[in-house]
Amino acid sequence: MAKTSMRMSAEERRESVVRAAIVEFANHGYNGTSTAAIARRVGVSQPYLFRLFENKRALFEAAVRRCTEEIKQSFLQAAEGKHGEEARHAMAEVYFELIGDRSRLLMQLQMYVSAAAAEAAGDHEVGEAVRTLWTDLWDTVAAASGATPEEITEFFAYGMLINNLVAMGFPVDHRLWQGFGKDYLGCPVV
Repeated sequence: MAKTSMRMSAEERRESVVRAAIVEFANHGYNGTSTAAIARRVGVSQPYLFRLFENKRALFEAAVRRCTEEIKQSFLQAAEGKHGEEARHAMAEVYFELIGDRSRLLMQLQMYVSAAAAEAAGDHEVGEAVRTLWTDLWDTVAAASGATPEEITEFFAYGMLINNLVAMGFPVDHRLWQGFGKDYLGCPVV
């Protein structure tokens, strides 16, 4: 009987590399992550990695794009058929599920830190890529919910605070969660 090959296509391998990059960048940041570590995680050589992605920046941008696109698509799906506060609440609920994946949460935090560090070092391309994706996410929430600019600002402000509280490991019964009210605390906080 012939043995079937389980070889991955280039697109499947590219997908594996992006997933591995998210984990590595999440844990070590842009500057602290080596492409060698990403290649090892996937089980490919560095030269192969660079056939898939031009350079480390392109790989980081692909990881950032994937992370924000997953959030965006989850928000759109959660808000479907809803409007206003109901849509925003549905997006908040799904967001708590998303950040249950610690790599996704930490990747978001690393996006912001890495963009700021790159800007400070004169590398404006990384910052511009992150800002463009962030603006698209902001606009998506605004369009999906029909919320005012003030309501969108509040939505993202709560999201950023939630990111930090979860990343630092504050339990849901800690007093710092008290200001969120029942709408947010009804969500499954990790």
